[in-house]
Amino acid sequence: MTAVISKPEGLLYDGADWDYDKIKRVYDAIEDIAVKEMGLDVYPNQIEVITAEQMLDAYSSIGMPLMYKHWSFGKHFARDEMLYRKGYRGLAYEIVINSSPCISYIMEENTMTMQTLVIAHAAFGHNHFFKNNQLFQQWTDAKGILDYLEFAKSFISHCEERHGHAAVERVLDAAHALMSQGVHKYPKKRPLDLREEQKRERERREYEEQTFNDLWRTVPKPSGSSRPSRSMSERKKLLGLPEENLLYFLEKKAPRLEHWQREILRIVRHISQYFYPQKQTKLMNEGCATYTHYTIMNRLHQKGMISEGAMLEFLHSHTSVVFQPEFDDPRFSGINPYALGFAMMQDIQRIAENPTEEDRYWFPDLAGRGDGMAALREAWHNFRDESFVLQYLSPHLIRKMKLFTVRDDAEDPYLLVEHIHNERGFRHIRKLLARQYDLGYLEPDIQIVDVDLAGDRKLILHHRVTNGVLLDESDAKAVLRHIANLWGYEVQLIEVSAVSEAILKEHAVTAPSGG
Repeated sequence: MTAVISKPEGLLYDGADWDYDKIKRVYDAIEDIAVKEMGLDVYPNQIEVITAEQMLDAYSSIGMPLMYKHWSFGKHFARDEMLYRKGYRGLAYEIVINSSPCISYIMEENTMTMQTLVIAHAAFGHNHFFKNNQLFQQWTDAKGILDYLEFAKSFISHCEERHGHAAVERVLDAAHALMSQGVHKYPKKRPLDLREEQKRERERREYEEQTFNDLWRTVPKPSGSSRPSRSMSERKKLLGLPEENLLYFLEKKAPRLEHWQREILRIVRHISQYFYPQKQTKLMNEGCATYTHYTIMNRLHQKGMISEGAMLEFLHSHTSVVFQPEFDDPRFSGINPYALGFAMMQDIQRIAENPTEEDRYWFPDLAGRGDGMAALREAWHNFRDESFVLQYLSPHLIRKMKLFTVRDDAEDPYLLVEHIHNERGFRHIRKLLARQYDLGYLEPDIQIVDVDLAGDRKLILHHRVTNGVLLDESDAKAVLRHIANLWGYEVQLIEVSAVSEAILKEHAVTAPSGG
């Protein structure tokens, strides 16, 4: 006789196995809590169930559902697959795309509890952050990105058919090498409309690049023309120098690029710009998503919609995600963004709802306001990682996480514990931790400053050196070769002290053969 075991009354599911009906029930329950109780505002959701192989493929193509082909994606796939098969690395439970609809990939190998967790984490936590954070509002076009990626994939495929795979790959290699230096760091007046890019590409093809023609009319002719050369200030104004977006400058001004090559640079530049907010908000984004899934899973349990066993499985996974090794633990590799982000979200709620006298002193506008969820939504909207830490990291959390600063001077054989748990120490710890999330401090400040129009047309770049950290010689030369391939003439990079303006080092790469 076969016993029939029914699902306990009120539970959304029972056991580890999942099916699409269970996922739909879970999604509806999560949406009810997220929207009605937490006040989250999200893009429409699209949930896709994928295999481990498809997850590895998504890894390799920077997580986007549509992407052009490039050898580096295959290289990343082979590396990640090898590590996964040998057990050296696990796979993410999900990948979420900043688009409208917001696409969340969940693994078919997940248990039903893990599917519930990742839907709460990705489809509502990350989704709310993508839609509402001001950096994403300024820099990304969630409604147009999928159409733009389809256009980019089609355009590059067409270029490969017409100009050859090797020629297209050379341009993509150079563009990828410059991706981190291919973004505008300050918002423009007009938001980017990626749906219009295909139309603009056709229009750009129909006219000569006027700035290019005007640029090279300023070059003195060898026949001894009497036309006077422009002053340096006029030349820089004409060229829009200095320019920190190297891909933009090369796309607009490089004299030898064909139209299709400029368009590839533009495609890579747009994709790099699209990911620019994510580089500045990893701590906040993961903290928001982790806080969201933790709150939702607890509410489901409180409402009797998931079992004790499911809750224990969730807590085991959650505590692994937010685990922060001590500084002297062999597993320590820096501050876990999930751990710090989640802790800060909980701390903001605590300060808003149950403040101490210390909280009232440090956060007079936040302490005791009463609505912790409203305070969190406000923080998620207005800040990026650097400013978020500066604004909200509390002495209570600094003590709880045992944070302190150490001065490590290469010329001193001893380490100095510089800032500890007093008022001055709290402020310095917060300031120095915030700096670790400041892209202006972490990434090299490289700008195109001049072009020698009256001579050999050499492109001159400056790297403003902070903290005495110079560029790696081999990496700098490799990237300069890519720039020279795009520019068509010699390229010189001068490393200059940001304090004294003294020249510290010079790198130069000659023009490619035939340039």
